[in-house]
Amino acid sequence: MKVVDTPLPDVLVIEPKVFGDSRGFFLETYNQRAMAEIGIRESFVQDNHSFSAKNVLRGLHYQVQNPQGKLLRVVTGEILDVVVDLRRGSSAYGKWRSVRLSGENKRMIWVPAGFAHGFRVVSETAHVFYKTTDFYAPPHERTIAWNDPGLGIDWELDGEPLVSAKDAKAVSFRDAEKFE
Repeated sequence: MKVVDTPLPDVLVIEPKVFGDSRGFFLETYNQRAMAEIGIRESFVQDNHSFSAKNVLRGLHYQVQNPQGKLLRVVTGEILDVVVDLRRGSSAYGKWRSVRLSGENKRMIWVPAGFAHGFRVVSETAHVFYKTTDFYAPPHERTIAWNDPGLGIDWELDGEPLVSAKDAKAVSFRDAEKFE
């Protein structure tokens, strides 16, 4: 597997080895030993599968207690994946990074605990699969406004995004709980 560093410390874009021929392809989506070699040593406790239509925007989500690291990939379709560093001591605190993930490019992204995460569906639909290092804990979930002008995230919008009622009521980055 190939690791692409990002401007955000500890966030990794992973390009797995794909073995393809006229019949199709094969790739490992997770291998504990290979992940440890690139610095991902966390254990995963939950797998999630999300299906969304074009222009659905989910996020920016995180948990203040039971923080989750996420290993995310797209099975079909394409998304613009966005990560924001919420760790006060980080050199990238308050900075964001976006990357396109698709069933076609087969890239994965590692989002460690301490980051807010969200995505917008670029294709007609997308199936997103991700592993988490801690269980979903609704009382501890927080959401930062996707359109916070202080962050200035370029979501590469194609029309008005479709957001949940919960995400529409999100707080600004300035007012959000952070990680020490």
